[in-house]
Order: sequence, then C-alpha cells, then structure tokens
Amino acid sequence: MKALIVDDEPLARREMRRMLQDYPWIHVVGEAGNIDEAAREIESLVPDVLFLDIQMPGGSGFDLLDRLLHAPRVVFTTAYDAHAVHAFEINALDYLLKPIDPERLATTMGRLLNTPALEPGRALERIFVKDGPRCWFVPLREVRLLTSEGNYVRLSWGNQQPLLGRALASLEQRLNPQKFFRANRRQIINLDFIKNVQIGLGGRLRVELRDGPEVEISRRQTRLFRERASL
Repeated sequence: MKALIVDDEPLARREMRRMLQDYPWIHVVGEAGNIDEAAREIESLVPDVLFLDIQMPGGSGFDLLDRLLHAPRVVFTTAYDAHAVHAFEINALDYLLKPIDPERLATTMGRLLNTPALEPGRALERIFVKDGPRCWFVPLREVRLLTSEGNYVRLSWGNQQPLLGRALASLEQRLNPQKFFRANRRQIINLDFIKNVQIGLGGRLRVELRDGPEVEISRRQTRLFRERASL
C-alpha cells in the first residue's frame, strides 16, 4: 500500500516515516511540504493513503483535498483537537494528534487495512467538497442530483447543497454510468432516486426525484432514457 506524507515540518515527516517502518505493508512513496507540492506528488505517484497535516503555510490539508477529483484515503495529523473533531465530521479515515502515540497509530493502521482502496480508473464512490468553511466527504450514492453552475457543480445531497469546484463534464467522466444519467445540458440525475416519470406533450419526460426536485429530460436524451427505463 502506497503512502504519501504531507507536512510542512521536515522533522514531523521524518518521524512519521520512521513510525511507519513498523508496518511492512506500507510503502512510503514520497513526501511533500506544502499543498502545491503534494498535489503534484499525488498526481504522479497515485498513493493509496495520505498522512496529511491540516495546518500548513500556503493552504490547509482541506484546501489540498479540494483540489483533487479523487482523494486517496486520508489520515489527518494535527496538533489541535478542534481540527481533529472537524476531520471526523467530514468522515476522514482517522486522525492522529501530535505527538503521535504508537498505540494510537496501530489503531489507525488497523482501520486502514480494513478499508478497501478505490482503484485508479474506477468510478468515483465519494468526493471531497469544500464549500466556504464547511467540508465533507460526500458519498456519491447519496447524491440525487448534480447541477452545473458555470465551472462549478451544485450537489443535491440530503438537505445539503454544497458547491463543488469542478465542471460537470469533467466529473461526469468519473461517475458510475449504471447509476447516473445525463438528463439535460445542466443536470445529471441519480437513477436510484427516481420517484416517478411523467410523460407530457410530444413525449417529453419529467422525472420527479425523491426529496425533489423535478428534472426535465432533454429531447436529445429522451430516447436514451426510455431505453434505460424501458418506457
């Protein structure tokens, strides 16, 4: 399992690398001292897990995740309890308070072993969203609608509607085509959330999603939708 250590303190990176030597199934493939360097290393090395400091000069660990379409599994490392609580609120794999306790690290590594990795090229299963001061790891199976807003995407997820800093077209390429359908130029729907389908004049289709809203299927996509839904 490939790991990348991201921390602006060289001593902290060295200590993390030393502690990970007790786990031969972990291969530290690189280090980074800031989020720009980390983003390049993640793209190049494709690690399975990040040991990620939260508070760094030039941008936080949350800012780094916001730049990635697919975030590896994340173990936050921080010296601040408040950050640790926030890490759990956004459903990170785990957090480690500095100085890192070896027994606490062992618990983390157990969780890591029991959490399946997302293979590169597979459809996305979750995505990190940073919308203002709020952050989430959003399970895409719970997103009923994705709506384009210029170069951003609005996710309809439960009672939340966070804004993702990605274009809809780039995100669509990584969605599971068995679950998500492009309804029109601006919207992609989760087929599992369809409540009912209304057929209007001229055969135009409107889909009502559980928890709303209604979405119109474009003429261009109507034939494809009929084939998928056997209408």
